Amino acid sequence: MATASAPGKIILFGEHAVVFGRPALAVPVTQVQATAVVTSLPRVVPKGTQKRSNLDATHWQEHVRIEAPDISLYSDLHSLLSNPAPHPLALAVTSVLAALGIEAAPPLSIQITSTIPVAAGLGSGAAVSVAIMRALAAFLGRPLPDRRISALAYNVEKLHHGTPSGIDNTVVTYARPVYFIKDHLTEPFRVNRPFTIVIGDTGISAPTKESVTDVRLLWKSEPARWEKVFDQIGQIASRARQVIEAEDPAGLGPLMDENHALLELLSVSCPELDRLILAARRSGALGAKLSGGGRGGNMIALVRKEHAPAVAEALISAGAKRTIVTQVE
Repeated sequence: MATASAPGKIILFGEHAVVFGRPALAVPVTQVQATAVVTSLPRVVPKGTQKRSNLDATHWQEHVRIEAPDISLYSDLHSLLSNPAPHPLALAVTSVLAALGIEAAPPLSIQITSTIPVAAGLGSGAAVSVAIMRALAAFLGRPLPDRRISALAYNVEKLHHGTPSGIDNTVVTYARPVYFIKDHLTEPFRVNRPFTIVIGDTGISAPTKESVTDVRLLWKSEPARWEKVFDQIGQIASRARQVIEAEDPAGLGPLMDENHALLELLSVSCPELDRLILAARRSGALGAKLSGGGRGGNMIALVRKEHAPAVAEALISAGAKRTIVTQVE
């Protein structure tokens, strides 16, 4: 048996602009995680054949079981690969086998559980992929380095998000705060003083792929205008890193408010997010913004640690389905 887990993540600054080459900051959220457990199953040999180490392609795939109770999925690898597009969980499995040069896996079961809300901007898809890949590679006796796991998980992210930035798989794999520029830089950074974030979930499922596609269409309509907005968001992210590394993190509050205003211009906020953000500010948050793709999902609020319970309570009163208090350090 082999087990592996991966944390959730939250974007602090830079969402959407990061898809267009600007920097973004993201941090792990260890209070929620995805876990994969791989166990062996009895080897099955088709009747009328001699025992052999590898079964034919279709047969061995039928004896790789994937179970994810949280999404009511109970299937075998062959069925998940037989759809017009492969299921992301199946792709996570076959990616590891291809990376290891293994043509046929032995009969095995992969059990997946997760406490990360789906389609809420907390990196659920990336965390599940990373957990599966690590557990499977360990089970097969050939663990893969983080760099390779992140690259493989990025390919699975394309099924989830279309044109992902790559920040989800990066933060989830390394489980550290990351300063990220797509295709150019992935750099863990130091937190000078730990600070507290309250995450508020609207309860609205908001697939990132849809909002990313809509922002790209908006950009195509007026490239010069939206490039300036992306520049502003990128400058905020760069300034935020400087604050986190060298100053009182309370200075992040106004930057969050400024970043949210720019995301509103991109039409990726929604009334439910705006209501939670206003409630957080009124209850003492130093700043607040949406996080992730928008149109639902989560918002984040920077708070002084002692004020976190009051802000979390205000978010629930304003309609949040759940809150998470996390310490960034």
